[in-house]
Amino acid sequence: MRADRLVSLLLLLQNRGRLTAPELAAELEVSVRTVYRDVEALAASGVPVVAERGPLGGYRLLDGYRTRLTGLNEAEAGALPLAALPGQAQDLGLGPVLASARRKVGAALPDAAAERMRLVGERFHVDAPGWFREADPAGHLAAVARAVWEQRVVRARYRRWRGEVRRELCPLGIVLKGGLWYLVAASGERADGPVRTYRIARLAEAEVTGARFARPEGFGLAEYWARSAERLAAAVRRETAVVRVSPRAVRLLPMLFGAAGSEAVASAGEPDAAGWVEVRLPVEAEAVAVGDLLRLGAEAEVLAPAGLRAAVARTVAELAGTYGRYEG
Repeated sequence: MRADRLVSLLLLLQNRGRLTAPELAAELEVSVRTVYRDVEALAASGVPVVAERGPLGGYRLLDGYRTRLTGLNEAEAGALPLAALPGQAQDLGLGPVLASARRKVGAALPDAAAERMRLVGERFHVDAPGWFREADPAGHLAAVARAVWEQRVVRARYRRWRGEVRRELCPLGIVLKGGLWYLVAASGERADGPVRTYRIARLAEAEVTGARFARPEGFGLAEYWARSAERLAAAVRRETAVVRVSPRAVRLLPMLFGAAGSEAVASAGEPDAAGWVEVRLPVEAEAVAVGDLLRLGAEAEVLAPAGLRAAVARTVAELAGTYGRYEG
């Protein structure tokens, strides 16, 4: 571990120029005292580290010195696909490894390409979670990720809506969707059970065992997830509501209903004299659809199906009765 840290320290000075001991300590996630010892070790090995005192001081490499000691180890190479998601890499326990890989890649690039890489990092940022939602408290994420990598069976206690279950799982992959972490796993010790999706935040326990398993031949995580997402969308949005919406609601539909709202607007009929149009909007079960459609307030009128229109009317009447008690 110290050898990797010394290489990281050397590459930080090479890529970033002058850095203070506290700055190096923060980058390497060690103490300032450890930085002092590592700098001494680099100097003793022949690396020309220059220490400059004063308010603008710090450590730097002697002008003109460059190292080509930039080879990636296996862990760093495996972390590179997460280069655009440093926060999520940290959640997976790969933050320091990814940081080391990025430093090595930067040091190996020609100056112009390295500068381009730095500018992209400054000017583009990916923030995976959705707005106004706390990140999932995925406390067992790092352990599950290790089990995925090492192909080890996990003994899990999983919280479902109808109570807790205990399962032995063969973890096949991890998916980040809308800021939420999901585990794709097969049931049983030999990965021969059905493959299902588990929200990692609902894992009450996740014990990584010493038992190893063989991945099912031909299994593809991306393909599984695409099929699973399609099945979920089809199962959730079984009904289509016919809704008369105002010009303002037309603008709100894509924001409130995402792609389904955008498609409804694109296929809307001709506006009437007041500018209202009829749209066909895929909706979930009636209890959920009522709440979703009421977000449009008085800017929308449900025309069909009749049961959904009646459910919206009942809810509006109950609201009117509740708030009417407080008038005057």
